[in-house]
Amino acid sequence: MCLTSPLADRIRPGTLEEVVGQKHILGQGKALRKIIESGHIPNMVFYGPSGVGKTTVASIIAKNTDMLLVKLNGTTASTADIKDAVARIGTFESMNGILLYLDEIQYFNKKQQQTLLEFIENGSITLIASTTENPYFYVYNAILSRSTVFEFKPVEQGEIEKAVGRAFSILSEEQGRKILSEEGVCRHISLACGGDVRKAMNAAELCTLSCDSGGETISVTLESAKELTQRSAMRYDKGGDEHYDILSAYQKSMRGSDPDAALHYLGRLLEAGDLPSACRRLMVCACEDVGLAWPQIIPIVKAAVDAALMVGLPEAQIPLADAVILVSTAPKSNSGAEAIGRVMADLKAGKTGPIPRNLQNRHYDGDDVERKGQFYEYPHAFPNHWISQQYLPDALLGTTYYEYGDNKSEQSFAAYWEKIKNKPGGTTV
Repeated sequence: MCLTSPLADRIRPGTLEEVVGQKHILGQGKALRKIIESGHIPNMVFYGPSGVGKTTVASIIAKNTDMLLVKLNGTTASTADIKDAVARIGTFESMNGILLYLDEIQYFNKKQQQTLLEFIENGSITLIASTTENPYFYVYNAILSRSTVFEFKPVEQGEIEKAVGRAFSILSEEQGRKILSEEGVCRHISLACGGDVRKAMNAAELCTLSCDSGGETISVTLESAKELTQRSAMRYDKGGDEHYDILSAYQKSMRGSDPDAALHYLGRLLEAGDLPSACRRLMVCACEDVGLAWPQIIPIVKAAVDAALMVGLPEAQIPLADAVILVSTAPKSNSGAEAIGRVMADLKAGKTGPIPRNLQNRHYDGDDVERKGQFYEYPHAFPNHWISQQYLPDALLGTTYYEYGDNKSEQSFAAYWEKIKNKPGGTTV
């Protein structure tokens, strides 16, 4: 292996025992390991973040089979490259079949993926595809139905820390000099890489190069490790799964009244520079999850969002943090969201009807109307500013969309209207 290639490539594991992490699928007795050891390789899709061993495992599989290995990358390969791979079917070199490793399959369009389908189906090509995106969204259904999906997960910090120590040992052998890492270096790199082994290996190599003063030993300092790994733990692609996972965790943490978790996910959004998403989800959560339990929160959060957008980053983090803590610790009610949800469901089901005559805007009736007149009663002209009259269309009479929440604010409204309308439960007309 050329020493100019990245360390992660130079020390890529050659056996399953050397693979870092993924014990849930590669441990003794686990599904993927048993498949690999059987020697009968099916079509597979490896799904997970970058740098967690997808390519490494595919290379190990290829090495342990007699099939011809063809590697393609979805970011650079064309339909012509697929045709070249197909053209090798039936040749002497592929007499035991072709193992096609297609990295980043999500970048192949539907037509390109369909090109492979016939050959996957008849077994002349065995496909191992990898993707960092959810395969159920990005991989053609016909290929998915003929493949087994295995999810690769970010590698645990303890496993990466061992790998970083091994990386320094190998670098020491390559350099012919002893590498002394300051206490905390391996741990810091393993924490900062966000579960990405490749990133950790490259960080170890960069630390070694930056601390090389030409002496008999190389002393890697914690300061250099921190400098070279800053922000590297962030996994964020605004159009990818990680983006939506962070947004989901952000809103669910506020809804679940956990200010610490909500602030953590706010920080991840702001560190990635995604101020608009942080503001939008915050406003949604104030309306959807606090709502009528404390309706005054909506203009308060709106003011915080306006302030954040006005001052921009990094200062925007201050009003947003205040608002996130406020939403997280506020009483919760989703009665408004539930009510409009029921309305929209009825509308989609066609449950509607003509607007009652007393609510219409026209003030005259045609000749076909026997009882002429609008008959609208002006509520403010009556005691307590209320009078019983029909508001819903005839087809929806008696329908209840809004149900009072069990919080202090809504229960006070319920008690008020129960008294005024003299109807049990505060049901509106």
